[in-house]
Amino acid sequence: MRLNTRPNCISVENAVILAVTSAKGRNGDAQCNALEFIIMDFQTLRHPNDILAFPNETRWNYARDPATGRQTHQWRTPPPNYTLRCFVMVRAVKLFRMHSRFEPSEMEMGEGYIRTQLRLVLGRNPRQPGPEFERIVFQGYPDLFSFSRKYERLIKAEAGAAWRSYFQRGHWRMVLPFTRAGQEAEAAGLMSVVRGGQTAAVHLFTFPALTVNHAMLLFEVTETRAEIIFKAYDPNNPKCAQDFTFNRVARSFHLPATGYFVGGRVNAIQVYCGLFR
Repeated sequence: MRLNTRPNCISVENAVILAVTSAKGRNGDAQCNALEFIIMDFQTLRHPNDILAFPNETRWNYARDPATGRQTHQWRTPPPNYTLRCFVMVRAVKLFRMHSRFEPSEMEMGEGYIRTQLRLVLGRNPRQPGPEFERIVFQGYPDLFSFSRKYERLIKAEAGAAWRSYFQRGHWRMVLPFTRAGQEAEAAGLMSVVRGGQTAAVHLFTFPALTVNHAMLLFEVTETRAEIIFKAYDPNNPKCAQDFTFNRVARSFHLPATGYFVGGRVNAIQVYCGLFR
């Protein structure tokens, strides 16, 4: 019997599996009844160990207009090869955390076997954890970062096309009004998830301007009287963890200036959780 596996936006990565086994003797009588608890213990995501080593590249070079303060952009030349995959990469990292483990043994797997293993992990549900004994094992690598440096090409090929970023099922929510009370509740929910040792995939955006329309994976949180401060895996910049804050007074999320955003207030919702996100 699986306990607490109903998909929701608060607890989707922790599960306790209760297995009842019985062993029978030759005469058919029960010799023993054992209760075996298999606990999926998700520790805090380690940055950069538990993320993808390669970036989601942007199609444009971004800058701030010194006269107006507004964000401007120009096409990058030559155009990058791997773009518009922020949701794809966040989903992939979440799936690796939920459904795989790495073992730093001397044994190394062949490319064909690796491809099969990747498809098994990336084809699973990012909203629903599985039991520990069903995790896909990747031999020969200590973590996802080192594994993805070696098999970047295969991971990119199997993780999904750019359309997955455009058609993520939670996008419908961004066109509806956002209240400050609603964002305050969202921040509280995200903090609860992360404090529980889980990761929270978040869609952050401005609408209708869309000066930013992006996905990140929250994995650490601290708070002060004025702010809730999240640390996030940003697929656009895997070199360092990204700060993402919630201002308690303004009751709004804030993304600092990055290479793809001039910085400022954004709306945010958790995704890859529940039926409609």
